[in-house]
Amino acid sequence: MNIETTSSEQRAATWLAKADLRPTRQRLSLANLLVGDGIARHITAETLFEMANNANVSVSLATVYNTLRAFCEANLMQEVTVDGNGSYFDTRLDDHAHYYWEDDHTLTDAPADAVIFQHLPRAPQGTTISKIDVVIRLKRG
Repeated sequence: MNIETTSSEQRAATWLAKADLRPTRQRLSLANLLVGDGIARHITAETLFEMANNANVSVSLATVYNTLRAFCEANLMQEVTVDGNGSYFDTRLDDHAHYYWEDDHTLTDAPADAVIFQHLPRAPQGTTISKIDVVIRLKRG
């Protein structure tokens, strides 16, 4: 057995275990594609579905969407909505801003110092600010 494959599979299994998610075959396969190499990524459901097909993982697009939602609900990933037409799923969980590259429809992390808030609006009575999402849209040229 290839050591790299084993560590990749172990990384995926550990990732699921920290959220107490049942390690089904499909969850393990998709987790392996998402975090098996240890690299944080931004991915759409369609891209993950294509990656799964290329890796001979038998899974429907609906299952990919459901699995990504389960990963988000378990706080393993976060969903980044760029516009009304699509979402990206980010394996990096710390607070950080994103660049959305409009020309090629990709999402990348912005530098840590890209956004500095000096003042936030007061939350309406009875509420608290739970999260701030920052997506900086870019066009080349």
